[in-house]
Amino acid sequence: MSTNVLRTPDGWWTVRDERAVRIETKAVTTAELLADRAAVREAAASGESGTPVADLVALPPVTTPCRVVAQMVNYRSHAKDSGFTGDIPPTFFRKASGSVSGPHEAIVRPAHVRFLDYEVELGLVMGATLPVGTVVEETDLPHYVAGLVLTNDVSARDVQLTKTQFYESKSYPTFTPTGPYLALLEPEDFARLIDLRLRLSVNGVPRQDRTLADMIVRPAQALTLLARFQTLDPGDLLLTGTPGGTALKAPPKPVEKIAALLPPATRWKAFFNGQAKNPRYLRDGDLVTATIATPDGRIDLGEQRTAVADAT
Repeated sequence: MSTNVLRTPDGWWTVRDERAVRIETKAVTTAELLADRAAVREAAASGESGTPVADLVALPPVTTPCRVVAQMVNYRSHAKDSGFTGDIPPTFFRKASGSVSGPHEAIVRPAHVRFLDYEVELGLVMGATLPVGTVVEETDLPHYVAGLVLTNDVSARDVQLTKTQFYESKSYPTFTPTGPYLALLEPEDFARLIDLRLRLSVNGVPRQDRTLADMIVRPAQALTLLARFQTLDPGDLLLTGTPGGTALKAPPKPVEKIAALLPPATRWKAFFNGQAKNPRYLRDGDLVTATIATPDGRIDLGEQRTAVADAT
């Protein structure tokens, strides 16, 4: 069964139900903690009553700097929302490690961003180096992937679309809420990944709800494709895509065909005038809640509760 690890300003903890036991380790980074699995197992097996989790301040369970890589359009429902038809080529992009924030920190909207969007995603935390040229089979996942985290790939859509700039639009500080838990998996847990259900709501209203069965490129294949050009090391983070239900959706086909006849500046102006009427984009004061878990709770990545705040 997976072991949930919590990171706080003064150390690492294993979590059982609503209580946490301190891990006796000198590890500072996620990679160092993964190298000290004996200490994690000892804490998990401890008979101590522990400290109430509610009394602890949760930090992101991955430490920065680290590589943060993400997959684009990797759920069928998201592809449909985005207007894609036919085969979608697997695509990756990078996020700045400085975008990683805690599971209960505010998401800060920069003053120039009008259309702030959410994307609940399953994050894979690497446990071993993935060299360029590696081919990863399903049976190899326990060797390369140490655990899972809940993430939100927050996106400034107006920056992303007008500049075709994924790195900037997804890399502002607080644009990758992560945690609360790092779920360290046992080899038998990997067979349950397909059952993980991703849910996200805004102000209590459900927006996203899908299992990994909706995923197009699954983790082993994604790591193989990524390893064609990118090395990953222990503690690095791969975001594996988001289901449908984001605020941004492609316009209807007839509207898209008419818009294609317009000059680019006019087309973008019309598009964003339409988006301005979309109430689903995040605004100051909104509360985003996200969870990822299997139905039986064998793997449960906890709950994120992140408020949205305008930059001051």
